[in-house]
Amino acid sequence: MISYGRPQVATLVERLKEEPRRIQAVFGPRQTGKTTLIRQALRRTRLPSRYLAVDEPEPRSPESPEASRATDRTPASRRDGDWLTEHWRRAREKALAEGAMDADGGFVLAFDEIQKVPGWSEVMKGLWDEDRFSECPLRVVISGSSPLTLQHDLGESLAGRFEPIRSRHWSLDEMKAAFGFDLDRYVFFGGYPGAAPDIGRPGRWRNFLRGAIVNPSVERDLLGMARVDQPALLTRLFRSCVRDSGRIVPYRQMLAELRSRGHTATLSRYLDLLGHSGLVTGLSRYDGEFSLKPTSPKLNVLDVSLMTVESGYEFEQARADRSFWTRLTKAAVGAHLANTAEAGVRLHYWKDGVDEVDFVLAGGPNLAAIQVDAEGSGGYRRGLDAFGVRFPVTREVVVGARGVPLEEFLSRPARHWLESDR
Repeated sequence: MISYGRPQVATLVERLKEEPRRIQAVFGPRQTGKTTLIRQALRRTRLPSRYLAVDEPEPRSPESPEASRATDRTPASRRDGDWLTEHWRRAREKALAEGAMDADGGFVLAFDEIQKVPGWSEVMKGLWDEDRFSECPLRVVISGSSPLTLQHDLGESLAGRFEPIRSRHWSLDEMKAAFGFDLDRYVFFGGYPGAAPDIGRPGRWRNFLRGAIVNPSVERDLLGMARVDQPALLTRLFRSCVRDSGRIVPYRQMLAELRSRGHTATLSRYLDLLGHSGLVTGLSRYDGEFSLKPTSPKLNVLDVSLMTVESGYEFEQARADRSFWTRLTKAAVGAHLANTAEAGVRLHYWKDGVDEVDFVLAGGPNLAAIQVDAEGSGGYRRGLDAFGVRFPVTREVVVGARGVPLEEFLSRPARHWLESDR
């Protein structure tokens, strides 16, 4: 995995070449390669740098040969605003020295898992503003594995001072290039690079997903990033969403199935939290461009491995179960669309009685209706026709043997399918 560089690496390298106008913020779900991305970019840039992992008592040796060789032995539990300020000031001195020697010089300071420093955003705001006033050539990169916490702190204290680089679940093309995945293995094993080396050892693969992704995300990150009054309900909701991925489930039905006396608003909020963590999402029904009416969500995992790890199936068993493989295929399409939808592109579903469209993409004046014909039955036409009568469709897309091959579909971002094919 280390030898493969995602496109975001090149993006970060290019931004580090520019004058430091904004903090570079790398964020995304757990185990999507944020640390590797930063370390690869630091190796590629010609600027000296310092990498600090907030949650490691003794950071690994710096990435660039020119970087400081000092070892920080401060316990992770005592890394606070003073610790952040001290390292920033040291980096500032190096940046000023390098900048004085070279017109294009400077220094890069990278903080990994920055959200674990209490009050980090307010401290960083003051330091960053000081550097802009003095025109200090210090570039700063930050990352965190609690996306909602990081985005909240950035929006509250550092609005206008940061530029995001999103690390999403890996695509089919990336898993092919890095690990040699074929289409079927991607549909079953998903896009977590850290789990890829263990796909031939099912027990270790499942243990990694549960221990490094599912349990920390649900039981630690979510409880730490927002107020959760019913943590047991949140955990049960996650497992229910994984089990029911692909289904449209009214919130009241969810409450009944979860045997909860809570409120539908609580479930809606918890589902939103699960989405921000990169685990599952609840798609809303498309009712027109300006509709704000609440709808029953269509559940979809954001990585298919979350379904397979809970199913108990092994790879060949899943492929032999036609019904389950169809569900996995549709989940892979939904996850791909959700993970590649840029700002301004909205993902929905549509259903009216027995008529249904699997996925609806809306962006600007364009509207795409997408049906997944995983079984090759050809029963997709009725839903598309009914939807086309109600709404001005720009493009109809059928994914499967009778339309766009699944492998081709998963190789294109969501916005591509909004473009007219006429």
